[in-house]
Amino acid sequence: MVGVLDGLKVLDVGHFVAVPAAGVLLGDWGADITKIEPIDGDAHRGDASSSLRGARSAVNWRFEIHNRNKRSMALNLKHDAGREILYELVRSADVLMTNYEPATLTKLKIDYDSLKDMNPKLIYASLSGYGAVGPDKEARGFDFTAAWARTGVQHLQCEPGASPTMAPNGMMDRAAGTMMVAGILAALRHRDKTGQGQQLESSLYHSGVWGLASDLQETLAGNTVPPRDRRQALNPLCNTYRTSDGFWLQFAMLQADSFWPDFCRAIERPDLRTDPRFGTMGPRAEHCEELITILDDVFSNGTRSEWGSRLMDGNFIFSWVETPEAMIDDPQAMANGFFTEIDHPEAGKTRYVTTPVTFHQNPATIRFTAPEVGQHTEEILLEMGRSWDEITELKEMGAII
Repeated sequence: MVGVLDGLKVLDVGHFVAVPAAGVLLGDWGADITKIEPIDGDAHRGDASSSLRGARSAVNWRFEIHNRNKRSMALNLKHDAGREILYELVRSADVLMTNYEPATLTKLKIDYDSLKDMNPKLIYASLSGYGAVGPDKEARGFDFTAAWARTGVQHLQCEPGASPTMAPNGMMDRAAGTMMVAGILAALRHRDKTGQGQQLESSLYHSGVWGLASDLQETLAGNTVPPRDRRQALNPLCNTYRTSDGFWLQFAMLQADSFWPDFCRAIERPDLRTDPRFGTMGPRAEHCEELITILDDVFSNGTRSEWGSRLMDGNFIFSWVETPEAMIDDPQAMANGFFTEIDHPEAGKTRYVTTPVTFHQNPATIRFTAPEVGQHTEEILLEMGRSWDEITELKEMGAII
């Protein structure tokens, strides 16, 4: 069965996470993705941080998750012959994605202005750290810095007096990559109607700002948005509480007044319902610290099992704060296909995280695992009509490996 993007030809001239993550979405949905790497490989291949934690496999899973369903072509783009191979691929491609710095793209002559006349229908999508213009346009940015720290997310996630919290690995990168995919699909729709290609640009910084848009819009309106402090949550029914056996609950009852009577019954504190300090949202916000102290005591006197049963019966909006180890065995995730098992050439049967859109008629698939550096260079050159003699010559001159 073919994917919804079957026949779409994409050049992934990306490294690390953001653009490769965008490529995974397109690849899982059926697009033909050619990963263009330097001859020494994508720098993310050398990320040893997982092995530093004592990982049980030699496989770089962080690279793997962002580069499945791709063929790898290793080109020396500093060499005229290597660059010419890319140019030839561009002429028949639908999309080129990149997250190299603007100065690097210009120096290598693979910026939009260098390519647009080769293929007027090309969708050229670039993703930078901080944006294509402005004083920091050439600054190198990772999601930790551009989308987590600089946007204000890290500040708001830090309780007063505590040290800043680190972002989960690649979380903002994948969000930015998803934004890029949305832009690419919109540009392809426009091309279908007009026949015109498109240059589109996004950044980690802007994607992070969009992710924080609710708080930033409040700030733009002149309101102060303080760091999160659970002891001062203005809506105590949108807060965290710890059970007697050490598990944390996260409530999210934004329309708290409609839940308040049933909530008081569920926690066996009917007196709180009629307490003038807590009867409605306004007084609860004013006396939030007092109420949170009371609720801390309430929830500390029951186990996860006891509270889970009681809260589910009351149809309240809550979740447990889970560990990754617990999450990967969540029956709800399993039932909805969040993971799939494939046979990895080194690790054997392995579960993979799937992309979060289900196409019922044309399901997404993981057709093959992440490639070795330049694994498909010869294969692709042969498809392009190059002979073995030409391939040998390209290797000898250092244009490919």
